[in-house]
Amino acid sequence: MGAACSCSEDPAKQEQRKEEDRLASQEARSKAAEAAQRRQEEFDKSAAGRAARAQHAADAKRSAAATTNKGEPALKWQIG
Repeated sequence: MGAACSCSEDPAKQEQRKEEDRLASQEARSKAAEAAQRRQEEFDKSAAGRAARAQHAADAKRSAAATTNKGEPALKWQIG
């Protein structure tokens, strides 16, 4: 029903409503980003966060050690 009434509204009111919606959305995104940052910081400080960081470092180290081809192709093709 609101869509039927929006055509008869004053264009200035429509613009004002759009601006208010835009500001509200921007504020909501900002608050969500702050909350996500806080959650990330709390996770990084937690035991699970430290374990995840250590696991990631170990995986990276293992991956670097497993690369023995030193820039050579892993498979060499031979024709004939």
